[in-house]
Amino acid sequence: MTAPAARPLRLGAIGTSSIAWRRVLPTVVRMPQWDLVAVAGRTAKKAALYAEHFGCAAEDDAETLLARSDIDAVYVSTPTALHHEWAGRALRAGKHVLVEKAIGTDAAEARSLCALAAERGLTLRENFMFLHHPQHDRVRELMAEGRLGRLASFRAAFCIPPLPDDDIRYDPRLGGGALLDAGVYPLRAAALLLGPGLEVAGATLRTRASDGLDLSGQVLLTSPSGVLAELAFGFEHTYASTYTLWGDRARLTATRAFTPPPSHQPTLVIEEQDREERLTLPAADQLTLLLDEFAGAIRTDAGTGPHTDSLTSTMELVDTIRKTARRAEL
Repeated sequence: MTAPAARPLRLGAIGTSSIAWRRVLPTVVRMPQWDLVAVAGRTAKKAALYAEHFGCAAEDDAETLLARSDIDAVYVSTPTALHHEWAGRALRAGKHVLVEKAIGTDAAEARSLCALAAERGLTLRENFMFLHHPQHDRVRELMAEGRLGRLASFRAAFCIPPLPDDDIRYDPRLGGGALLDAGVYPLRAAALLLGPGLEVAGATLRTRASDGLDLSGQVLLTSPSGVLAELAFGFEHTYASTYTLWGDRARLTATRAFTPPPSHQPTLVIEEQDREERLTLPAADQLTLLLDEFAGAIRTDAGTGPHTDSLTSTMELVDTIRKTARRAEL
C-alpha cells in the first residue's frame, strides 16, 4: 500500500521584491512541496498585486501574516537592512525561515538569528541558490580526483552593470552596497571550494563620496592550506559570473558560476599545458533544489545544523573587509 503524500508546506512571503516576483514565488507555486498562502509587503497595494498574480491571500502588514496559524514557513525578501528584524520576528512566531542573502548586515545579526533558530528548533536558510547547483559538486569531484594537481590560487568575480538610480541597492539605509549584494557570492564560493578558516589578507573598495556606499571592490583571501584567493565584485562592470581554480596540473573555470538559468547547461573549461577540455554538464534549477532542501530540512527537523558556520563565517569576512579595506572615493 502506497503511503499518503505529505501535505504541502504552507509558505508566507514577507517582502515584495524583484527576486520574489521574478524567481522565487513563481518557483514556489510550481512545486508540489509548497503552498503559497499569503504575502505581505511595504504597501497593501503591492501585496494585493502579488497576491492576485500568484493566487494567494494578501495581508495589510507583515505582523498579521506572522500571526496566521496556517503558515509553516516564511520567505523574507525585504531590503537587506530589514532581514534581521523580520527573520527574527518570524522565528519568534514559530515559523521556519528562508531569508534572502545576505542574512543580515553584519556577523552579529547572523549569529543572533542562528542562535534564535537553534533555541526554537526551527530551520533557517539563506537564499544562496548557486550553492545547490550540481556543477559545483562536479568541480569538487575533479579537485578530489587530483585533476588540477596541487591548488595554488582561486579567482572569482560577480559583477553587474550599473543599476537604475532609484534601485534600493544604492541606499545605504536599506543595507545597500556591492559588498552585501554581489561580494558575498565570491566569498561563499571561496568557502565552498577552499573550506573553512579563510582570512582577509587585503581589500579595496570604490565608494561614493556623498555617503560612502561601496560600488565595487576586490578582496584577497588566504586559506589554511595556503591557497590565495582573488575576488572581484561590483555594480560598475559588464556582467561576470565566474570562478577559476588554478593548480600545478590544470586550471578549471566555471563559466556561469552563480546565476545559471534553469535551462542552461554549464560548461567547465579545463586548461592544461597543451590541451583544453570542455565539460558540458546537465542543466539544473538551483532554486528548485534549494527549496527542496529547505522543505526536507523542515520535515526532518534538521534545524540550522551544519549551515550555522557558513551563515556566520561569510558575514565575519564582510565585517573584516569593511574594517580593513582601502577606500577610493569617486
